[in-house]
Amino acid sequence: MKKIFWVAGLLLLALTSCSNEPSLQKYFVEKSSARDFMTLDIAANFVNSDTLSLSDGEKKALQSLNKLNLLVYKKDSLATNEVYDKEKETVKGLLDKGAYEQLMRMGSNKEGVYIYSLGEEKEIDEFVFFMYQQENGFGVVRVLGDDMNPNDVMYMVQLLEKGNLNLKQLAPLKEVMVE
Repeated sequence: MKKIFWVAGLLLLALTSCSNEPSLQKYFVEKSSARDFMTLDIAANFVNSDTLSLSDGEKKALQSLNKLNLLVYKKDSLATNEVYDKEKETVKGLLDKGAYEQLMRMGSNKEGVYIYSLGEEKEIDEFVFFMYQQENGFGVVRVLGDDMNPNDVMYMVQLLEKGNLNLKQLAPLKEVMVE
């Protein structure tokens, strides 16, 4: 009888510990099947590093990267500004009210870029880039990793510039962006 109470207690604890709070991850999942949205997960091996000579910083940055999540809202000619504004404000709200720390902000009401981080200063688990343009839509890129720092993101940008990318993973994004 005591076992039943322990099992029931553990089960109740497990069920109540699941949060119903809105989050960026839940937003990605919710919008993954929506008509005007496209999501894409990109594995860390999108940079084919076998043939590149990498600096120690680039190697560390690549090792700290787990994956990239992309969410794109493509505003078509039928979409109203109200729908775009609502979705854009939802994302901004999730980022501003959540555990994310805003690192940088550029732009205006019509177009801009926000950069956020999640985690401690030298042990960042997530960087988020939120880009929007009123005419076209917006995109959110989640850079997920372990113990990253802002320099790691800069190294990843350098790796992208060096080339030798495995672009097959980006094919679905190209289909959405090109009309």
